[in-house]
Amino acid sequence: MDCRYFYDGIIVRNLFNNITSRLFGDPRTFLLEHRLFNTVTLLSAVANIGGAFGMMSQRDYFVLLALNLGTGILFLLFYYLARFRYLYQRLYWPFILLIVGFLFVNALHNAGSHGGAHYYFISALVMAIVLSGRFRRTVAAIALFGAAALALLIFEQVHPEWITMYASGRERFADIASNLLFAQIFTGVIVQVLAQNLNQERKKSDQLLRSVLPETIAQELKRTERVQPIHFESATVLFTDFVGFTQIAENFTPEELVAELDDCFSQFDRIAEKYGLEKIKTIGDAYLAVGGIPVANQTHAVDCVNAALEIREVIEHLRVREMTDNRPYWQVRIGVHTGDLVAGVIGREKFAYDVWGDTVNTASRLESSGEAGRVNISSATYKLVKDHFDCEFRGRISAKNKGAINMYFVNSPLVEAGPGRNGDVAKWPRRQLPLAGARAQCVPDRVHAAKWAPRRCPVNY
Repeated sequence: MDCRYFYDGIIVRNLFNNITSRLFGDPRTFLLEHRLFNTVTLLSAVANIGGAFGMMSQRDYFVLLALNLGTGILFLLFYYLARFRYLYQRLYWPFILLIVGFLFVNALHNAGSHGGAHYYFISALVMAIVLSGRFRRTVAAIALFGAAALALLIFEQVHPEWITMYASGRERFADIASNLLFAQIFTGVIVQVLAQNLNQERKKSDQLLRSVLPETIAQELKRTERVQPIHFESATVLFTDFVGFTQIAENFTPEELVAELDDCFSQFDRIAEKYGLEKIKTIGDAYLAVGGIPVANQTHAVDCVNAALEIREVIEHLRVREMTDNRPYWQVRIGVHTGDLVAGVIGREKFAYDVWGDTVNTASRLESSGEAGRVNISSATYKLVKDHFDCEFRGRISAKNKGAINMYFVNSPLVEAGPGRNGDVAKWPRRQLPLAGARAQCVPDRVHAAKWAPRRCPVNY
């Protein structure tokens, strides 16, 4: 029963979102200001056209009917021009001036300040401020509505005969009560529309931030406007590079090349997420991901090697498919190294989560010292994964600017597949450290005297 209500709620919410998107614009493609203008003009049109038929008891019924219908049709025209012709930026002042004129004339025929029509000046001012988007425009709108209200009071004193008064006290009570209630509802709807649209924009910005930065890093950046770099005592870096990329890329148009890289790296992203790795960046045809950050764990080395083997399988599958059609395709070369590093966000513009340290440089050298279609790992990584994978010792291989390094090729896993992250099949089950997260136990580095010194996150095996 609860599940049925839950799914019914989802269906109703999706239906509501589809209707509002069609009426006011899809939040993914329409700016906030554009959607607000569409919403306010349509609400104003509905309110005026609907209200025109609720004034049959008024003394100037035909005048009020023509006034409400005429302005309602004009509001619909504004809605059409804004929603489908994208002219909302040019329509702000015509729309606001029409509202002020309508409210002023409407108040004259509804007993002026003695009636209830003047309550809408407050709702309209809220509407004008919501749509303004600029400080000067907001100040001008406040001044305009203040001048209109003052002019109404002056007219009452100088030309009282221009004001259409109520026929009885009962009529006055009914008009004031209905207008006061409707003005409150209308204002509430406008504020709700603004709040809903702002929440949609916030969700979009949060989603965009999470797509660029890890969740914990994004939260820290929002909370403190900066991210303190963290020193991880043990993490594993995975580097990939395509062999033969430059020559094969010459056979692609720029669009085809970008599409092919996007396809490859999208699959790499899926594999990285599957094994709990943090994608750092792509550099041309190179891909960098790290295990064990931003939340420390004990399985980052196994996770990275599993990911590397699966990446190799993906590229090999694509290569076989292309070679079957007599089209050349690149191979992948992968390097993996384990050690300490620093991770964080630096700078104030175009934030990016990055890693630094000799571990990153060594992983890059392992990749360049490897062979096409092979996963090349260091002795530091080998010590952590040797019980789980069939590894082949290559000997001490000279690496640029690193001297001779013990290197190993990983051939295949030794253990059976087990449940991985998000229910996917992984070669080795992930084991989290018995702590809420690495950041919870990170303490200021007392060794470094610099203010920028990273916090240390110990990982004990």
